Amino acid sequence: MSFDRPVSEEDLHSYVDDRLEPGRRAAVQAYLAAHPDVAAQVAQDREQREALRAAFAPIAEAPLPPQLNLEHMIAAQAAARGAFAGGRVAAALVLTLALGAAGGWVVRGASGPPQVGVAALSREAADNYRVYAADRARPVEIPGAQQVALTTWISHRLKRPVAAPDLTRAGYRLMGGRLVATPHGPAGLFLYDNSQGVRLAVFIRPMEQKDQNAAMVDNHGEGVDSVAWADDGLGYDLAGPVPAHALRPIADELRRQTLSLRSGDELTG
Repeated sequence: MSFDRPVSEEDLHSYVDDRLEPGRRAAVQAYLAAHPDVAAQVAQDREQREALRAAFAPIAEAPLPPQLNLEHMIAAQAAARGAFAGGRVAAALVLTLALGAAGGWVVRGASGPPQVGVAALSREAADNYRVYAADRARPVEIPGAQQVALTTWISHRLKRPVAAPDLTRAGYRLMGGRLVATPHGPAGLFLYDNSQGVRLAVFIRPMEQKDQNAAMVDNHGEGVDSVAWADDGLGYDLAGPVPAHALRPIADELRRQTLSLRSGDELTG
């Protein structure tokens, strides 16, 4: 099939972002119908876009704090300065303050108050769960069928022996996993699912010196609860769209397995 203008990468990106005019959109749809391989990649890109949109929706929809209202800031600045002679300098100062404060508000909204220990671990696990568990096309980098390669890769990057926990007793099979980035360095992400399609994530990374060990803590988020803890320098978080109290028995089994691994015993499912 021919078109007035060849479909470009820019057209495909605009299609994913819903920014094409109707005529061009129809041309791209016809192109995708004739190229199923490209259509599959576009479908994956759309799913990832929706996953990211869902993950950051609470931040985008949150109202601007009253203290960042530009009109209030200008009035306060004027009151503090009085009849400031350098009008242009004052305007520039207020604008700088507004941009700086707004930037700080956005960062605070995206990351919350500074978090450390298992609190930071849980937030990182939830963020990665929202991105990768929602991906129906490629949620993992290495499939569960290549478990040895997966655990070897992650263990090498974390510089600690790591095994993919066996959650079959809880009704979950290993889908696979990937290496992910965090503010505290690399982390391993193992994904599991059950017969109903519910997905859980086991998130593992090294902890800072002061957070080498920590008791289990329940965490509640936007559609993602988790249970987190730390043992002998490794942090673990079990996350998913399941109430934390229902995750606890699975987390207990997961912890038993990881403790057995470190003690040199063979992991049992």
